[in-house]
Amino acid sequence: MDVDNDELLKELRIERHQREDHGDGRGRWPWIAGGLIAVLVLLGGAGWMLLGHRAVAVQTATAVAPTANSEAGAVLQATGYVTARRQATVSAQITGTLTAVLIEEGDHVTQGQVLARLDDSGYKANLAAARAQADAAHALVAQNRAQLAQSVHDAARLQSLAARGLVSKQSAEQAQTQVDSLRAQLDSQRQQARSADAQAHVAKVNFDYTVVRAPFSGVVTTKDAQVGEIISPLSAGGGFTRTGVGTIVDMGSLEVDVDVNEAYIGRVKPGMSAEAVLDAYPDWRIPAHVVAIVPTADRGKATIKVRVALERKDARVVPDMGARVSFLEEKQGASAPLPQGVLVPATAVAQRDGRSVVFVVDGEAVRQRTVSPAAQAYGEFRLLPAAVKPGDSVVVSPPAELHDGSAVQTKKP
Repeated sequence: MDVDNDELLKELRIERHQREDHGDGRGRWPWIAGGLIAVLVLLGGAGWMLLGHRAVAVQTATAVAPTANSEAGAVLQATGYVTARRQATVSAQITGTLTAVLIEEGDHVTQGQVLARLDDSGYKANLAAARAQADAAHALVAQNRAQLAQSVHDAARLQSLAARGLVSKQSAEQAQTQVDSLRAQLDSQRQQARSADAQAHVAKVNFDYTVVRAPFSGVVTTKDAQVGEIISPLSAGGGFTRTGVGTIVDMGSLEVDVDVNEAYIGRVKPGMSAEAVLDAYPDWRIPAHVVAIVPTADRGKATIKVRVALERKDARVVPDMGARVSFLEEKQGASAPLPQGVLVPATAVAQRDGRSVVFVVDGEAVRQRTVSPAAQAYGEFRLLPAAVKPGDSVVVSPPAELHDGSAVQTKKP
């Protein structure tokens, strides 16, 4: 028993080197702490790299060279939409079922061109019946005319015989009465023939209404009905009944309607030169002029509508496009040379350290360039005689954190 106890005590004894290896773990803490510090340093460096090189979202505009109209300063700007002065939803003048629709969106049509056809079977039958009645009425007129001629001849002969005493005066008077009666019948029959002609004409007009034609030349912008549908000029467009076949727009009648604040309407005059810029083509300037000032104010918006005609017709201009119109001052000298430099939005010129600068996009970064804008104003634009070339993209309203060499990302306005 003593031997066994000694062996058990040896097995339970912990040697010194075992206590050092399996102690309370104080030997591993310096390594763990060092690893955590290294990870934090790496994460901080990565975050600094990501934040420090984040691209700045900016809006840009293209620098353009001055044009002849640039000398006329913009006294006022207004926004509006392209509208068509001649636009029509083409419909039939009668109610009927469509048997043919001969148009598609985008088709060019000429005045009088057939656009659609309605079922004309009923109208054709009515026309045939009306013409037959008119023919019968004219036949009766011819018959009564012949009878009247014979009666006039007989009455004249009896009058001659009665004068010589060969027949009684009563016979001559009866013959004259017959003439008067036939003449009245002929007049009545002529009235009936005219009435029959009028009914035949109405039937012909209704028959012609089964063919829908273009009221003027233009472009089909919408196709509103299909074969088999009922079309009616009195319909509200619901259910299975259509109001019109399609819409035609005269592209030569396009104008821009803008709303001008009533506080500035005194600056706008009929015939005044203007310049239109479409939202879809911001770098395209279209010469224009004021057609008329509509003498009606919008009480809710405190604006007055102004009609502006475009002096250049182009297929890119379509109805309902958004547009910005600049009303221009009269030029001082028609032969004055164009200014040197480029035009940029006034908001593209920023102040950095007391200097006027612009930021030009160069790839995915920007370059800061010091500029000296001209003193003359060009509406919402500034003239830069140097440092920027036509076609350069400049940053509009550059943020304060933007500097030379900053990475940028262009965003849509």
